[in-house]
Amino acid sequence: MTISIAVAGKGGSGKTSLTALVIRYLLKKRLTPVLAVDADPNANLGESLGIETGKTIGLILDEFQKEKIQIPQGMAKEHYLEFKLNEAITEAKGLDLLTMGKGEGAECYCYPNLMLRKFIDQLSGNYAYVVIDNEAGMEHLSRRTTQNIDEMLLISNHSVRGVRTIARLSSLIEELRLSVKRQSVIISQVPEVLDPLISAELARLEIKPTAIVPQDQTIYEYDLKMKPLLDLPDSAPAAKAVDALMDALLKEKQQ
Repeated sequence: MTISIAVAGKGGSGKTSLTALVIRYLLKKRLTPVLAVDADPNANLGESLGIETGKTIGLILDEFQKEKIQIPQGMAKEHYLEFKLNEAITEAKGLDLLTMGKGEGAECYCYPNLMLRKFIDQLSGNYAYVVIDNEAGMEHLSRRTTQNIDEMLLISNHSVRGVRTIARLSSLIEELRLSVKRQSVIISQVPEVLDPLISAELARLEIKPTAIVPQDQTIYEYDLKMKPLLDLPDSAPAAKAVDALMDALLKEKQQ
């Protein structure tokens, strides 16, 4: 049975780094195969994983629109497109990466998102885990490109605005009646302790964080040197926090 994990939050919250650390945990525990999905048009999950991204869903759809007159005789348009979309899968050991990207022009996000959702539905049964790094903000929820999720990780950086964003995301999930089995709130990039103003905002919104991920100089250094977060040592503070979070979430599922 496939377990789906989605990560959402405002831009700059550390969303992609957290997604990479979740995948790092799954690979370390040999909970494979894993399908990593970069659903952000500003694709950078591949870089965090140390995987060179090939074609994207958006690029393949652009090519398909230009080449559809060359569909092989006797093959339905939909089947040919499904065949072409497989070119967007980049394979690694225990891990495949699927990247949405975007089409040409300013209004080319909706159709790639729709096709990404349908394609993920088709692929998911082949994987033990599907981990989705969503685009920043709330648009992916309103377009229903994130649904049928077992674990929704709502991530905020160490800011009042970030906390308010995840409160709105949580409300929108309820409002749209999306199929999300459980939501967990993670506060990332935290110095030694939570700022009292952030603690007060969490209390006002009646939000209890599931996990606190500390500010981690190691992640900053890995980013500077373009080193994959999959290689982050177990001693790194952020890795420790995410490992503990995943231990707790998966333990509850096994009970």
